[in-house]
Amino acid sequence: MASRYALIALAAAAALLAGVPSSASAQCRLCSTPTTELATDANGADIQLSLEAALDFDNLVLDGDGQGEATLLPTGHRSASGSVTAVSARAMVGSVAITGVPGRAVRIDLPPRIELHSSRGGRIIIESIETDLPSAPRLDSAGNLNFRFGGRLDVRGGIEGDYRGDVPITVEYL
Repeated sequence: MASRYALIALAAAAALLAGVPSSASAQCRLCSTPTTELATDANGADIQLSLEAALDFDNLVLDGDGQGEATLLPTGHRSASGSVTAVSARAMVGSVAITGVPGRAVRIDLPPRIELHSSRGGRIIIESIETDLPSAPRLDSAGNLNFRFGGRLDVRGGIEGDYRGDVPITVEYL
C-alpha cells in the first residue's frame, strides 16, 4: 500500500482581550455583553494585553490518514509523531505582552485546549496548552510581562485545509 503525503496549513489566531481588576470578572469574545473598554484597578491603573505573535503550526506533512501529533513548545521546539511526519520550520509559538502597574502580581488564564475549524467544516484540537510563565507571574519594575505559549495538535484522519481558532486569554491583578 503506497503512502499518501498531504500538506496541512494550521493557525490559531489569538483573540486577546484586556485583563480586568481582581474585583470584576474578565470579559471574553464569547460572553453575551463583551466590552472594549480598558479595565482599571482601584487606583485607576490600566492592565493591557497585546498579541505579539499568533500560535501558528503553519504546514504539517502527513503520511496517510492515520493518527498523529504535532507539538510546538513555548521554547520553539517542535516535534512530530504518528502520521504527522514533519512540522514546518515556519511554525511559530504564540507570544503575548502584558503591561500594567509595576511589581503587581497577575493571574493569567489560558484554555487547556483550543478548537480549530476549517472553511470546509473540519475540526481539529490543540491540546495541552503550555506557557513559559513563572508559577507566580508578576509585572517587572517597568510594568511589563512577556510570555510565550504552544501546545500539542492531535491529528486524526485526512484533514487537509486551513484551520483557524481563537485563544481567549484573561489577565487580572491579584
